[in-house]
Amino acid sequence: MIFKFLIISDEVDNFVREISIDSEATFLDLNNAILESVGYTKEEMTSFFLCDDDWEKNTEITLIEMDNDPQFDNWVMKDTKLGDLLEDERQKLLFIFDYIIERAFFMELREIIPGKNLKTAICSKSEGIPPKQTESFEVFEKEKPRMDMGENFYGDEEFAIDELDQEGFDFGENGENATELPSEDIL
Repeated sequence: MIFKFLIISDEVDNFVREISIDSEATFLDLNNAILESVGYTKEEMTSFFLCDDDWEKNTEITLIEMDNDPQFDNWVMKDTKLGDLLEDERQKLLFIFDYIIERAFFMELREIIPGKNLKTAICSKSEGIPPKQTESFEVFEKEKPRMDMGENFYGDEEFAIDELDQEGFDFGENGENATELPSEDIL
């Protein structure tokens, strides 16, 4: 069975890779195919996360053994076949390629092709220049959008921070809470 993955980046708009790989290949084989398709070295720590439909991380597949506690499932790339964890088209994954800042490629298992096999992974689509493999934290912080916390933050150009009491709430006269809850409503 062949798995066909679509890979995109949230850092580069026109970046796309499509990789076809056998379901019996390991996550390490997929890791290496991705790194080769973008020209990254294999010297950095990487990791896969299986995600839900909202890209929330679930199962992690690590490059090296990270936890040897037998109470928890520990998935290591070289020991885990793709077919062991992937079974549905449209499965979403994150491929973390920069652990320091947690930069990642977004992946989707686009197609499962039964009855065929591949000896090695194939990059069938390669568009756009990938983002740098690693980025210094300072450069990343500069490029990241910042929330403006200036005087217009509260939507009032006339706002003055001293209009609020110590806790930041207006409690009314004599510092008492104007909307006090009856004691039976407090848990």
